[in-house]
Amino acid sequence: MKLLRRQFLHLAASAAALPALLRAASALDYPTRPVHIIVGYAPGGTNDISARLMGQWLSERLGRQFVIENRPGAASNLATETVIQAPPDGYTLLLVNTSNAINSTLYDKLNFNFIRDVVPVAGIMRAPNVMAVNPSLPARTVPEFIAYANANSGKVNMGSAGIGSVTHTCGELFKMLSGVNLVHVPYRGAGPALVDLLAGQVQVVFIGLTESIEHIRAGRLRALAVTTATRSTVLPDIPTVGEFVAGYEAITFYGIGAPKGTPADIIDKLNKETNAGLADSKLKARLADLGGTPFAGPPGDFGKLIADETEKWAKVIQAARIKAE
Repeated sequence: MKLLRRQFLHLAASAAALPALLRAASALDYPTRPVHIIVGYAPGGTNDISARLMGQWLSERLGRQFVIENRPGAASNLATETVIQAPPDGYTLLLVNTSNAINSTLYDKLNFNFIRDVVPVAGIMRAPNVMAVNPSLPARTVPEFIAYANANSGKVNMGSAGIGSVTHTCGELFKMLSGVNLVHVPYRGAGPALVDLLAGQVQVVFIGLTESIEHIRAGRLRALAVTTATRSTVLPDIPTVGEFVAGYEAITFYGIGAPKGTPADIIDKLNKETNAGLADSKLKARLADLGGTPFAGPPGDFGKLIADETEKWAKVIQAARIKAE
């Protein structure tokens, strides 16, 4: 009986240690097949480029292909659902951005709770939008723009990439804090809004730096300010909105998320390798070309950013009474 009891205790101890051994093995071997990063936007934009830059880095570091899969639709909600419904094994990841924080309040009936159902893996970068105006507008500074808008209340058009888009919420925050009355003109994407801004059909757009930088440099658009708390290294002579409008700050962020339940050791491995990429001079230079600043750190730091941005934009959406189409 003593022998049987000793054998039982030995087997029980081995069984108890097995999950830890499996977890160690999973992190050691991961990935053993291609990993898919789901992007909720069409190819070519900053979301897509950010994912491809990081996917290429992770492919080289981890020895398996990180495949970028574009699934545009519903302001990235379709891509988010795809990832949430995937097995939590580290082989399906999400390119997370500011829209995920906005959508949590913008949409009344989502099939998921983003903060609950998506685990933060790593940040990639933070970037500004640009308060850009058509050069025909007489305003050359933010205070001059505010004065012009007040003198022409209800006659200045603010374009955006659509209702509830980052370009829209950035503009609504400006309206709230500056007290100006701008007429919102939503488009189906940043491209059409940019075309009409260049043509003078709308007077101002809080547009992404990637889309606008060449037009600004060529003088086809006038940059009044960037939306981040600090000036952009790409446009160092352009002030921030916050230098004139107290409390104003708006960032666009990008990072990686995974389905809830993804093993912590796999998340830690992905976080470590992503942070290594953000320290690489060549990758940092590519992100700087997009106007971005690397956002390295543990998963918890990225999770806090998501939570803070979700709370911030919820207040703007509710105050401006923005409703999804």
